[in-house]
Amino acid sequence: MQVASEPTVRPPGETPFDQAARSDVVSLTPGQIFWREFRKDRLALVSIVFIAVMVVAAVAAPLMARYVVHHTPDHLYLNELDQFSLPKGPSRKFWFGVDDTGRDLFVRILYGARTSLIVAFFATGISVVIGLVVGLMSGFYRGKVDTALSRFTDIIMSLPVLLLALGLVAGCGLSPNGCLGGTIKPGLLLVSYVIGLFTWPYIARLVRGEVLRLREKEFVEAARAAGASDFRIMTREVLPNVFAPVLVFTTLIIPNNILFEAALSFLGIGVPPTTPSWGKMLSDAGALFTVAWWMMVFPGLFLFATTLAFNLVGDGLRDALDPRARR
Repeated sequence: MQVASEPTVRPPGETPFDQAARSDVVSLTPGQIFWREFRKDRLALVSIVFIAVMVVAAVAAPLMARYVVHHTPDHLYLNELDQFSLPKGPSRKFWFGVDDTGRDLFVRILYGARTSLIVAFFATGISVVIGLVVGLMSGFYRGKVDTALSRFTDIIMSLPVLLLALGLVAGCGLSPNGCLGGTIKPGLLLVSYVIGLFTWPYIARLVRGEVLRLREKEFVEAARAAGASDFRIMTREVLPNVFAPVLVFTTLIIPNNILFEAALSFLGIGVPPTTPSWGKMLSDAGALFTVAWWMMVFPGLFLFATTLAFNLVGDGLRDALDPRARR
């Protein structure tokens, strides 16, 4: 005996097309929904490709310098200086021209990308770790813990960051042994430490606000009723739910850290003078810009494009991860 199937019940006013669209949405995983929304932002996709190319170029800078252009970053090509010791512009042999001492500007820009990306990612990692720990503890425990950590965060945020960074980098860079008995030595790590230790309060504020909202949710109460420890609740229940806003904010502070490093190098107290840096290149180009425009244009263009790419990726992630931001 054949049993007749029950008719499909649809909400009032819903058409078969709406039902099909609703079933498609339900069948998608969160990752698939994110990718579907993110790939709509063409600028973000192009920015990711550009960042990937910059990372590959920075990693492969020694290989490109040796096998592609056949120049090294510190070699002085004095024949590329004219009779007035002024650098010559872009040519077939020197794609971006040379700087005021006769060094290949294209090769130094590649090595400068390594400096900017290493400092940016390492400094951002330091600030994210500190900000996550402080924000989680402050928002989860509240009370005296929240008050103490929040006031400490306010103090750090009220400090003149640039002046303190100038003082620390300059002070630790006076001696080859660095600071704290040689623990912190001049170079990329010193600049990364300074930037990371002064940018974590912004992430801590963001995480604290999210944790205060999440700690009262039903799944957290259920975990607490099941006997889960505070550490397990923070790491297994709360932390995954703050990952999205932290990821978006991280992509937005990376370009700020790149500009911070460039500013310190521009002022002459960032990375050592022997290390190629976009900020140092811009500083060196200031006196010769009217006769050697390429010394400022090319490093400035790469600095601008890199920071813009990270900002566009951050905007795309924000729109894809936050349903309220979708238009």
